[in-house]
Amino acid sequence: MFNPEDISAITLTLKLAATTTLCLLLLGTPLAWWLARSDTLRAKIVGAIVTLPLVLPPTVIGFYLLVALGPNGTLGQMTQALGLGLLPFTFWGLVIASIIYSLPFAVQPLQQAFAAIGPRPLEVAATLRASPRDTFFSVILPLAKPGIITAAVMSFAHTVGEFGVVLMIGGNIPHETRVISVQIYDHVEALEYTQAHGLSLAMLAFSFFVLLALRLLNKPARSI
Repeated sequence: MFNPEDISAITLTLKLAATTTLCLLLLGTPLAWWLARSDTLRAKIVGAIVTLPLVLPPTVIGFYLLVALGPNGTLGQMTQALGLGLLPFTFWGLVIASIIYSLPFAVQPLQQAFAAIGPRPLEVAATLRASPRDTFFSVILPLAKPGIITAAVMSFAHTVGEFGVVLMIGGNIPHETRVISVQIYDHVEALEYTQAHGLSLAMLAFSFFVLLALRLLNKPARSI
């Protein structure tokens, strides 16, 4: 059903989605916790920035990332100074782009889960003299488990379906940046509709089962 190029694209896509999801959980959890507990103007500005990928065209995000990570961009000069070279059209360039593009899909479920906990568990933990660190890891994170599961699944699924950002920052390099969505585009351009149909059907089935699993296992996911 799938040729070697398709298998390579599927493998690279899963690797990209897994790496992005792990990074998003590590970065998004403290960010979501702060957003859930802060009502300052700074928090509202940061919250708006986090949700920008929901309304911006992916090509716009990809274009500005391409400029920022390029040889004349601030991030590009920084990565060169650190000996990392330029990241556009590399796997790690895709990871950075995916983290930014999928950021609201991780932060929003986590923020909602943290906000739903309320102050009572924190007050009880304080009366037991638990440190803030113990309270967060022993009380908050277990209570926010549904939101964490939702954030992980949605981040993974959203990264799998990326196209515009991936094409702008990663291009179409076999075994390096050619993910499933780009491989489907290549098949269509070559009028290989049977191969495009196979990959598209696999993506459709994957998306359906992800959403079905969320609804069966995690009721709060319905609010997303």
